[in-house]
Amino acid sequence: MYVPKHFEETDIAVLHALIRSHALGTWVTSALEVNHIPFRIDPSRGVCGTLVAHVARANPVWRALSAQAESVVIFQGAQAYITPSWYPAKQAHGKVVPTWNYAVVHAHGIASAIEDRDWLLEHVTGLSEEHESARAMPWKVSDAPADYIDSLLRSIVGIEMPVSRLVGKWKVSQNRSAEDRNGVLSGLLERGDSASLEMAGLVDRKGSGI
Repeated sequence: MYVPKHFEETDIAVLHALIRSHALGTWVTSALEVNHIPFRIDPSRGVCGTLVAHVARANPVWRALSAQAESVVIFQGAQAYITPSWYPAKQAHGKVVPTWNYAVVHAHGIASAIEDRDWLLEHVTGLSEEHESARAMPWKVSDAPADYIDSLLRSIVGIEMPVSRLVGKWKVSQNRSAEDRNGVLSGLLERGDSASLEMAGLVDRKGSGI
């Protein structure tokens, strides 16, 4: 991925936060097999953390994994179209064009398959707890009949990928003047949809140096 220095994000905590908030990763293997899978990041294992997930046993991707072949998982964060009409520079000299703002993380590593039942049960339990935690009455794996859960565990395979390299790109108007960034922020807030509001938060934080 092409990452100009002013768009580079290297704070691992920030990169992990995007993975947690946009957990559906686009997993690309060395054979150019592409799958869309929800991942969890375990920050305590490895310098850059470890990604864990699962796939259907019927999915051939796990059988083709190799200890010599690197994968990349792409996590797409906030994104929004930016109109040049929001820039004060448009009125000043007109030398402005549209662009697209976005935040994205690429996680590189060598993935392996895990068939251990206890690992799988712990994984799906943790995955459910993470995504059900905001509910007043969270669903739990133990809410389902044990034999039903056992049958489902036999139909999936775990994926574990220690992350060797994280690449983050936050293209959020850092290359514009403070006046133009403020114009982008106002425009996004006025547009008001969820994607625009999420991007407004990133523009504001980067503009404030946070």
